[in-house]
Amino acid sequence: MKKTKVVIWNEFVHERETGAAGDYIRTIYPAGIHTFLAEKLAADDLEIRTATLQDPEYGLPESILYETEVLVWWGHCAHDQIDDSLVDQLQQRILAGMGLVVLHSGHYSKIFRRMMGTSCRLRWREIGEKERLWVVDPAHPVSAGIPETFTLPHSEMYGEPFGVPDDGKIVFQSWYEGGNVMRSGIAFRRGAGKIFYFSPGHETYPIYHDAIILRVIGNAIRWAAGTTLPPRITPQPEPLERVRTENPLKNLDTSGLHAVKMPQETFTKN
Repeated sequence: MKKTKVVIWNEFVHERETGAAGDYIRTIYPAGIHTFLAEKLAADDLEIRTATLQDPEYGLPESILYETEVLVWWGHCAHDQIDDSLVDQLQQRILAGMGLVVLHSGHYSKIFRRMMGTSCRLRWREIGEKERLWVVDPAHPVSAGIPETFTLPHSEMYGEPFGVPDDGKIVFQSWYEGGNVMRSGIAFRRGAGKIFYFSPGHETYPIYHDAIILRVIGNAIRWAAGTTLPPRITPQPEPLERVRTENPLKNLDTSGLHAVKMPQETFTKN
């Protein structure tokens, strides 16, 4: 059986904090959210490794990044610590077919905002209120095996308006005890890549202990996995058919106009 190569990335900041808050979070995720998810999502068809902000090259050196088929991203308070050069690489990989599953506060990560091209801002409130999720699209692969509706006893409220593009396919919709609503599970396509955003998962609540939530994330990983395309080559100096029209620029040297390569042409690994 071919295994899908998955990297679960976590900024791993909250779980390492000193003081009462850090101590409490470690009772839920003692070795970090990334380690917990890797253990709970383990399956015969997945080859899972983890990476964190503190690792060399963010745990995503080229040797790992260019063989990753699905990247799961959890971030919250350290979005600005990710170098833009890594975001450029991630963008190229996604456009070429790598899947991206963005969890909770990852909606404001550099890579998600880059792929959306919008603010990705939303309303939020943290008072531990109940969240009820509804399956909006029962035919979508990410909702396979998920009950029509289910609840989380305590959650951080994420509410509309949610500044993402309107081309996303809504799979889950949330209602919160305080009255807010949220498109909490949305699927996007960018180039050859698939992106799924799923909002439940605040670090101070045991949301990832919930079997239904884990099923959603596992479904999202399998849906987002795809075939990574080879590097795209855009120049085609020789036409396929004979061109009879005379070139009006034939006496001009236009080579300097094409000296700068487009980003997709700098992508050299698969």
